[in-house]
This record gives sequence, structure tokens and C-alpha cells, in this order.
Amino acid sequence: MTRMLKTLVVEDSDFQADILESTLNDLGIMDVTKADNGIHALQYFSDALGTAAPYTLVFLDIVMPEMDGQEALKRMRAVEKEAGVTADNKTTIIMTTSLDSPNDMIEALIEGDCNDYIVKPVETVNLKGMLKKHRFL
Repeated sequence: MTRMLKTLVVEDSDFQADILESTLNDLGIMDVTKADNGIHALQYFSDALGTAAPYTLVFLDIVMPEMDGQEALKRMRAVEKEAGVTADNKTTIIMTTSLDSPNDMIEALIEGDCNDYIVKPVETVNLKGMLKKHRFL
């Protein structure tokens, strides 16, 4: 079953981005855009919101060049706030990390206002569970 979830994958590793996109496609999520850093992600995110076709779901790597995921997350939430997006309509943002660092996760979850996190490499069973948890499957 194909789900029409507009999804943004933000990952500086082409390999990791391709794996996540492929896994999402296997789960029926076909509308996937990839960004290789936080600056590009913020631009895509802002443009989509500005055209009234916002992303439903964002997977955001924490450690990236140019602008890291935590800064991108804060700016994405600021863009939503400025656009008048209500708490019920915010994009679901899931941080991805290979670090499994509790401090980074706490900062992203509490201070950055992300919805959840998943550790890389992202395994299909974990991704499926995450998507079910957030009611996308």
C-alpha cells in the first residue's frame, strides 16, 4: 500500500540516505526528497511550507557539515512557528544518529522539539515500528 507522505531525508552520507529512501519505498512511502546537509534541508522545508505542501515527515541526521541536525531542527520549528503552524499540525521530525549519545538525544528531544529518534544503520523492523508509533503505517 502506497502512502502519500511527503518525506524529507536529511543525511550527509549518500549511502545512508539511499538505504533509508529504499526502506521507506519498501514500506510504501514513495514521495521522498533527499538533502545532504541542514542548509539544504531548511531551504526545502521552508519552500514546501511556503507553497502549502509541507513535509509530513522528516528524518534528520544530527551530525552533518554546513549546519548540524540540531540547528536545522530549531530553525525548522522556527519556520513553522512563523508560518502559524499549530502544535497539532507540526511536521513529525525524527532525528537519526549513529552516535547513540543520550546527551545529544535529550537536547534534540527536549530543547529542539523533535518527535523521536532512531539509531543508524536504520533497520527495517525499527523503522516500521517508528512509523507505526507515529501512525504513519
